[in-house]
Amino acid sequence: MSTGPGGDAYLSLGGVTAGYDGRPALQDVTMDIPHGAQVAIVGPNGAGKSTLFKALVGLLPVRSGQVLLHGHAPGGQADPIAYVPQREEIDWSFPVTVHDVVMMGRFGRLGWLRRPRAADREVVARCLDELGIAELEKRAIGELSGGQQQRVFLARALAQEPHVLLLDEPFTGVDVNAREALLTLLARLRDQHITVLVSTHDMEIAAKRFELTALLNHRLIAYGAPASVFTPEHLSEAFGGQALFLDGMVVIDQCCPGHVGGGEEHRHSHEPHAGPR
Repeated sequence: MSTGPGGDAYLSLGGVTAGYDGRPALQDVTMDIPHGAQVAIVGPNGAGKSTLFKALVGLLPVRSGQVLLHGHAPGGQADPIAYVPQREEIDWSFPVTVHDVVMMGRFGRLGWLRRPRAADREVVARCLDELGIAELEKRAIGELSGGQQQRVFLARALAQEPHVLLLDEPFTGVDVNAREALLTLLARLRDQHITVLVSTHDMEIAAKRFELTALLNHRLIAYGAPASVFTPEHLSEAFGGQALFLDGMVVIDQCCPGHVGGGEEHRHSHEPHAGPR
C-alpha cells in the first residue's frame, strides 16, 4: 500500500494498530504526513477516526507499530500534539471559565506546580483574541453556544503552541458561520506551517479545502490528493452499501447502514473525481 506523497515526513505512522478491550479499531495504518500539511481523515461512523487521534496524542496505547515526529517518539514538549475532541466527549457542566480552559493549554509547559508567567498569560490572551472570544474570557464554559465552545477549545489547543493539531469532527453541529470561521483559521495555520489533521464526514470540504485526504475504515484504504482518493472503487470499499453512485455523484447515507435512501440530513454528495479548488 502506498503511504502517500514523497518528501520528508513530519508525522509518520508505521503499521499502527490500536483499539479497546482487546479489539482493534485501527489496523496496520501506515502513513507519512509532510511538515505543515493539512489532512482530512474521512470514513464512516465507527471507522476508527477518533481512535487514530487518541493513539496519536497518547490517550490510547498503540498495540503495535509506531508513531514518530521528526523521527522520534512523540511526548516531548519540543514537538507537542494538540487534540480537540468531539463536543460530546466534553463535560460542559464543569465549573470553569473560558480563560481557565485556555490556560490549561499551558500546563504541559508549566508543570502542575508552577504558576503562569507573564509569557503564558500573553499566549492565552493572543489565542483568545485570534479566536475572537476575548470578551468571553470570564464566562463559564457551559453558558456558551456550541460554536463559542468549539472556539474555546481551539484556543486551548493553540495555547499549547503545537506543531501538530488534531481536530475530531469540528464541522459537526456548528452553523455555517462557525464552519467558515474554522476554515479561515485553518488557512492561517497553514501559513504558520502547523501540521493539521481533521476528521470529517463532509467529503465536499475534504475535497475542496484540503490538499491531502486519508480514507479510513479500520484500515487505511487510500491516502493522497482528494482526486486520487475519492474514486468509486475506494468509496465503495470504505462505505460499502452506504454509497450510491448517480450520474457522476456519490451519495453517502450514514443514517441507516447498509441501506441507501433514508435520512436526507445524513447524506453527503461528492463528485468522485473532483480535486481541491
